[in-house]
Amino acid sequence: MDEWVVLVLAMIAVIVVVVSVVLLRGRRIANEDPSETPDVIEYMTMMIGVVYAIVLGLAIAGVWEARNSAQATVQAEAQALHEIQERVQAFAPAARDQVRADVDTYVRYVVHKEWPGMLDDGQLTDKGKELLDKVRTDITSYEPRNDRETQSYQPLLDQAGAADAARNARALSAGDTMPGVVWFGLIGGALVAVGLIYTLQIRRSPRELLLAGLYSALIAFLLFLIWDFDSPFGHDVGDATDALTNLFAV
Repeated sequence: MDEWVVLVLAMIAVIVVVVSVVLLRGRRIANEDPSETPDVIEYMTMMIGVVYAIVLGLAIAGVWEARNSAQATVQAEAQALHEIQERVQAFAPAARDQVRADVDTYVRYVVHKEWPGMLDDGQLTDKGKELLDKVRTDITSYEPRNDRETQSYQPLLDQAGAADAARNARALSAGDTMPGVVWFGLIGGALVAVGLIYTLQIRRSPRELLLAGLYSALIAFLLFLIWDFDSPFGHDVGDATDALTNLFAV
């Protein structure tokens, strides 16, 4: 099921639950006066809401920064590999074709084999490392024959090193951004924040029910947003591999 469909269903479910509780609770406290709510409760409710809003903002900023960093890492890796394929033009045909073939093999393996496993368990494979090392070996084992090849040799080594560094950075960013204890706080805070609706003796008027529903749906949406960005490379292979697929025919 598409994650956006799940989000819509979750938001609808939250609204239904909150409004239903308000309606059922309204029958029991129909004779109570909302103006009798102590000032200290209103103050504490406001402060808890502010604190939780700050926590949500920090969480969103953290996962957003991690997602952008991961995207930049993939772009750097793809660009370095692309530069290798272009700069190796100066080499002899046999060496040039070997390097390009090994780069294509590495990219195809990363996109079709390594990436799904990376999304599942946050780990890169030894096979991918071996394929990238093969590209570097192709370059280092080549003997430049003239000045033109000599001038291209060192930049190719630099790009191979840049691709390896980007791969290592991708390995460090492969796991989820938010620790489990943070998720516990976010979900627990959401339950508290929604539960505070009832401390102020909300009534069954259409205006109050609408605001309660929208407030609950907003919290559900923000939690979904954090969950979606919590995986720096997305939840599907196509979420972050555009940098590779746009430069290579995989």
